[in-house]
Amino acid sequence: MHPFDLETGRSRPIYLWCTFYSDLEDEALLREYRSFLSESERQQEQRFHFARDRRRYLVTRALVRTVLSRYTDIAPRDWTFAVNDYGRPLIANAAWSARQISFNVSHTDSLIILAVAQGHEVGVDVENTRVRAACIDIADRFFAPAEVSALHALPKARQQHRFFEYWTLKESYIKARSMGLSIPLDHFSFDLLEDDIGLSVHPEQGDRPERWRFWQMSVGPGYLAALCAERVSRESPLLVVRNIVPLISDQTLPYTLLRTSKERVAATTAG
Repeated sequence: MHPFDLETGRSRPIYLWCTFYSDLEDEALLREYRSFLSESERQQEQRFHFARDRRRYLVTRALVRTVLSRYTDIAPRDWTFAVNDYGRPLIANAAWSARQISFNVSHTDSLIILAVAQGHEVGVDVENTRVRAACIDIADRFFAPAEVSALHALPKARQQHRFFEYWTLKESYIKARSMGLSIPLDHFSFDLLEDDIGLSVHPEQGDRPERWRFWQMSVGPGYLAALCAERVSRESPLLVVRNIVPLISDQTLPYTLLRTSKERVAATTAG
């Protein structure tokens, strides 16, 4: 049974596959991962100067290939990929079942997350807030005015975490739209309430806030993640979060849902 065959009584589930790559040191396993890679991927792996970065890249590519093979009958080494005009990787296999899959990858110190959905776009971002310091100057320069005001209204002790809340949501949105930083970060903004996420979008972007649904969650101490998915029905899809070591183990990963977007029509002007 493929993961999308899971009966949920609502929209098909969205999966988050999480791999803590710093724990993977078995050389035989890493060699097996490498056997799945294309020649260009093997060459790219060797371009990284630090061994830790080479391992992250290798595990990421193996994770993508082995997990995607759970959704359709394509072997891990037979997946092919292309990039769009903004550099986002896309599935290039001709099979109809493969073209229905949307995936997105994010990584931070020690953790890789692969988001997989079917029939609609998805974007994910994760940050290790314990090892990365927030740069409030970035918010001052690039975030929407409403976000900057809300950020500075908080006590200093809370500003760092709020920065990452905004940052992960912004990254998930621009990745779901497959346009990356070609979308100015001040052309859309988030209103963060205790358990709610509101989105506003500048008219120049030609997008509707109600097109998207968001989740923000903790996937472990210090790991803050955000997921953006295109709405395909009024019912919220099941979110499945798994802790996976490719080819070795796969189990439920406990997570804490911090907030999610409600069913409403949002404003259309960021500011």
